[in-house]
Amino acid sequence: FVVAQECTRCSSFQEKTIVECSHTGFIEKISCAPSNRDVFKSCRSAVMEAHVFWRFVGTMMCVAAVFAVLVVCRQRVLDRKALEKVRKQIESI
Repeated sequence: FVVAQECTRCSSFQEKTIVECSHTGFIEKISCAPSNRDVFKSCRSAVMEAHVFWRFVGTMMCVAAVFAVLVVCRQRVLDRKALEKVRKQIESI
């Protein structure tokens, strides 16, 4: 077989008429030499995969930053409570 058309985004017409478009939204055209037939195959776009990956990385960085801020705030509260406890113990002496 030979790839006649590289992986491309399906048009709105193709999404309605070609079943393979419904899986990923991308198709490639394959030519089979022995049977002289053109077949469409669902595929994944490298650009789309990279976009999804970087969106995931960005989301995880934001989540990590939020939790880092929460940890710092919680640590400050615990430090303040510990200092208050020590101060009360010293005052009671």
